[in-house]
Amino acid sequence: MKWTLQSLSGNHAHTDVSAANPRLRGRTYTIPFDGVWKSALKVSNKQMRGWSVLYIDDQTGVIVAEALRLPWRDKDDVRISIGLDENGQTRVDLRSTSRQGKRDWGRNRRRILSFLRLLDKELSARPDQILNQS
Repeated sequence: MKWTLQSLSGNHAHTDVSAANPRLRGRTYTIPFDGVWKSALKVSNKQMRGWSVLYIDDQTGVIVAEALRLPWRDKDDVRISIGLDENGQTRVDLRSTSRQGKRDWGRNRRRILSFLRLLDKELSARPDQILNQS
């Protein structure tokens, strides 16, 4: 997919099942919620450079973190939602928002893609376990 200035000019990015960019469609796994939840916590707490987890709620499936952006030391907000879809499969969606500035130049999109890539790796997810993989 070719990136345009318009796709890099906002100050946030999020996943959506119907996103034009297939890599921003989030994830639907055939892996049970508990395994995905534990792996998402591990990735959030230990593998995402500059992240600090601020809030965790396993009942609603929400992880809230702030991402430190170097060298400016600005902080961005990240929200991860994990739940079951209408078919009982585990669904993961993210939203990353810059606190400052009108443009993020693709930083929030890259942050989401990095998290999803690391989550796939942490889960050792096979292609047949990721239902909407691009």
